[in-house]
Amino acid sequence: MENQMIQKTVALQSAQTMAALFGSFDQNMNILEAETGVKVAVQNTDLVVTGESQNVDVAAAVIEKLLDMIQTNEPIDRSRIHYAITLAREGNADMIGKIMGDTVIVTHRGKQIKCKTLGQRNYVDAMKKNTIVFSIGPAGTGKTYLAMAMAVLAFKNKEVTRIVLTRPAVEAGEKLGFLPGDLQNKVDPYLRPLYDALYDMIGTESFARLQERGNIEVAPMAYMRGRTLNDAFVILDEAQNTTPEQMKMFLTRLGMGSRMVITGDITQIDLAPGKRSGLIDASEILRGVNDIDIITLSARDVVRHELVQNIVKAYEKIEKKRSQQGNRSS
Repeated sequence: MENQMIQKTVALQSAQTMAALFGSFDQNMNILEAETGVKVAVQNTDLVVTGESQNVDVAAAVIEKLLDMIQTNEPIDRSRIHYAITLAREGNADMIGKIMGDTVIVTHRGKQIKCKTLGQRNYVDAMKKNTIVFSIGPAGTGKTYLAMAMAVLAFKNKEVTRIVLTRPAVEAGEKLGFLPGDLQNKVDPYLRPLYDALYDMIGTESFARLQERGNIEVAPMAYMRGRTLNDAFVILDEAQNTTPEQMKMFLTRLGMGSRMVITGDITQIDLAPGKRSGLIDASEILRGVNDIDIITLSARDVVRHELVQNIVKAYEKIEKKRSQQGNRSS
């Protein structure tokens, strides 16, 4: 039985609100209509949404939440509309405002860093509540960037006295010795994403000043051995490229007053064949341990260009298919 065709009216506050809602060349409403299968028409100061009942309910709920965002000067873009539709279809329309309303931190240029998905919101909440947090998910889900934002926030609030950022330089392998300069120069290319995120958060001048004082340290994972990290917010990036031994070494560096965030993508492991990832190992061993949380992000949490989300989904689909074929043949 087909859904009944219905109409629902949503009131608009002003012409300015309507312009912001529709976007340039009506692109926002075009996305909404294409995604939900409804038709949206303007009738005086109202919007009339027409279509199958279930689709109309979704579209109307999304429009109402977009209007709330406009009232609080929240930007509306394609990715946010897509995600709002996804949440509304799941019956979680009320979560849209909660996810997009809270500011994690304001950068040195005045840009507000906010969560854009429910997964990101859960990730930030986990970092607020736990001493150690693992964040596992594909590229573009904000794993490193949000961890960096929380680290800067903790430093500004004087919850820690320094920020320590590290990642393994596994990709370098034997080629590291052919690169010019000392060890720091050799590994800097592998630490560049961490530098870039910090520059965005606090600016290059503040970064240089804090690094000189020792308040910020960006170093390869090899520098962590034998140390105890007190009063620090420590981030281990690209953790899928650690061995179980390296991961255990890193986790046991935790000192008094410190917090740790470990991020990685288990679909992009660069270890030698047969080597088990320390990230996978730790996420299995430590699941359920008090004051440790493991957050898994997925393709739906990708906040880069929407094409990145489609790429991640395509790879997940083919990997699942190959895994099933492998299981049948074994």
